[in-house]
Amino acid sequence: MSELLVDFITSLDGYASGEGWPGFWGLEGPEYLAWLGEQPKVTYLMGANTYRLMSGFAAGEVPSGQDEFRPEEEASVDELTQASKVVFSSTLQEPLTWANSTLVRDDAVEAVRAMKSSGSGLLSTIGSLSLCRSLLRAGLVDRFRVVMFPVITGATGEERIYDGYPDVALEMIDHRTFDGRIQLVEYKPRVLEHPPLAVPA
Repeated sequence: MSELLVDFITSLDGYASGEGWPGFWGLEGPEYLAWLGEQPKVTYLMGANTYRLMSGFAAGEVPSGQDEFRPEEEASVDELTQASKVVFSSTLQEPLTWANSTLVRDDAVEAVRAMKSSGSGLLSTIGSLSLCRSLLRAGLVDRFRVVMFPVITGATGEERIYDGYPDVALEMIDHRTFDGRIQLVEYKPRVLEHPPLAVPA
């Protein structure tokens, strides 16, 4: 049976990106980059918006506000290009142009449920905030990992990650600090029907 990891990189205040900021908020360091390079092979799951963004980067489109990719960003995009990717969308058309990408038009929750039961490798989300939220609500997420970068993007932050989430209890299974400033926390999530002190109706 496959394991499903929801994997986010965020600012301290829970944004997935910030207008005018480079990838990794420009704060990645050698320890963090080495750790990224050691990660096991996964099949990435994403929605249409993330696919459009990331496949654009792979085709050479540079993020707004930058003249060119930094080497770290290029390496990250190249690794994603080589990886297996499953894209859930009812609007994208086949064939997908980004290498190693498979389009799935079926309901994402049921498709991932089937992938988990019939597979044996690691499935990991990338971006795709609404997809992650749906998979978590459905109880399909085995591990919830967040790497927090030491920046608050209150004025420029985009894509608030946790809006619309249910209440979730998190059991810590790993934590680590990279380069003296980047914090990883990893949890086993459990969706709550109500807060622990609330009395069910």
